[in-house]
Amino acid sequence: MSYWSKTAETGSALCISDILAVLYFKILHINPKKPDDFDRDRFLLSKGHGASALYAALAERGFFSVDKLKKYRVNGGIFHGHPSKEVAPGIEISSGSLGHGLSIGAGMALVLKKSLPKRKVFVLMGDGECNEGSVWEATMFIASHKLNNVIAIIDDNGFQGFGKTSDVHTMDLATKFKAFGWQIFHVDGHNPVQLEKILNKAKTSSRPCVVIAKTITGKSIPNIENTLHAHYYIVDEKTHKNHHEK
Repeated sequence: MSYWSKTAETGSALCISDILAVLYFKILHINPKKPDDFDRDRFLLSKGHGASALYAALAERGFFSVDKLKKYRVNGGIFHGHPSKEVAPGIEISSGSLGHGLSIGAGMALVLKKSLPKRKVFVLMGDGECNEGSVWEATMFIASHKLNNVIAIIDDNGFQGFGKTSDVHTMDLATKFKAFGWQIFHVDGHNPVQLEKILNKAKTSSRPCVVIAKTITGKSIPNIENTLHAHYYIVDEKTHKNHHEK
């Protein structure tokens, strides 16, 4: 998609691809043939700049044809750099203005808690996104209302738009969430077996959970892995050819 459209934010998608693969094929209670079925789990991509990974996961899971991915960020296309709810089935919210996803998820979870308590709301956020104050307002609300049907996943790749997260704002995410009464899990965000195991544990918790997933920005493209450049990288001819051949 990056190659076809000559657009960036590639690293932000690659670092969450394994998480989305496990969610959509192993964890989420969903039916691609009934995307609006009320009796479903909800997945919200709060870090909207990883949208291409979401579109790929939805296509692979059968929500729409894989051929439609060629309409990503091109003139006349339907898929934008950030998700828009109405453009395709399976996209739960429009996102990209960071810090909103957990608040929206809290509202959804409050409704589901009363009507379908077995259903879960999964919210994927970036580590840099957690600098937003609205994240912590939602965290407090979710804990106060004992919404154990909320599972937040943090893409802990160590980078945000203008540098390393540790250089922009020092934050111990586990300590902060624990202070609000959340259950904490740590996982390798590129290990499907671990991810499935931890996410299933989170589903059975009596408390809201946060899964802090250690990831590598630009995963699978060696020359951009763990660099700020990964966020702005556009796939070139050589890289596209190498991955296509694999």
